[in-house]
Amino acid sequence: MGPKVVVAAAVVGAEVTRAQSPYVPYTPEEIARAAVDAWRAGAAVVHLHARWPDGRPSQDPRHFREIVDRIRAAGSDVVLQCSTGGAIGMSLEERLGSLVDGAEMGTLNLGTMNFGDGVFLNPRPDVVAVAARLRARALVPECEVYDAGMLDTLRWLLERGHLAPPYHVQLVLGVPGGMGATRRNLEFLVGGLPEGVHWSVAGVGRAQLPMAEAALALGGHVRVGLEDNLYAAKGVLARGSDELVRLAVNLAAAAGREPATPAEARALLGIAAGNALVSSISTA
Repeated sequence: MGPKVVVAAAVVGAEVTRAQSPYVPYTPEEIARAAVDAWRAGAAVVHLHARWPDGRPSQDPRHFREIVDRIRAAGSDVVLQCSTGGAIGMSLEERLGSLVDGAEMGTLNLGTMNFGDGVFLNPRPDVVAVAARLRARALVPECEVYDAGMLDTLRWLLERGHLAPPYHVQLVLGVPGGMGATRRNLEFLVGGLPEGVHWSVAGVGRAQLPMAEAALALGGHVRVGLEDNLYAAKGVLARGSDELVRLAVNLAAAAGREPATPAEARALLGIAAGNALVSSISTA
């Protein structure tokens, strides 16, 4: 068997809606249930966004707190990663509202980019500010890379001392305005990563499972879920992120790789031994 693979589930983002799929979760209860279902299907990490009950994206700490508490109350030990990306148009402080007690990781978006018809603003001072907040909270950063130039920002952060191990790199491919989801682009980005760093890939739309398969072959980890892709097969809606996790687990088995447990993922990602898990359970 090859090295174990960390499967992450992004159960809802800021963009997908129920007009596109009735299976998109909105409320904290629905998002927490989707996260627990993904964990039961084999996900070691859940990547969390929040919504208002009408589906609008939310970075309200109350929503994230409820999601975290519900996940732990269900008995899940899945790694909790909270998004600081929020949605286009949110202020930086609003976006940082996701970093509630019980979070174990937080995302660090490495640059400004066109994102569909909007602009996802991450000027370098904001990137430094998010890195500082994650460091102050002792959260492991997941560095989000959407294009090749963001690897240079990653190295700049490391050289200037704004970022240090442990950290994880997520290669997000296929966002309109970012780098395309191709095997060639994935191999190029992997070749430019700092030596020894752990990385995963999130392919958008129909590229999700092909990019997962490519990452598995290259020794990386994978992210799947309704945030990035609504379909289990051509024309067939996935009934939840757990269905996409099961497909990723099957791909891992075909590649000779076993899914990591949450405990194994914590060890690999450098997350302090269960501190956030214990804190969250004690306050649930």
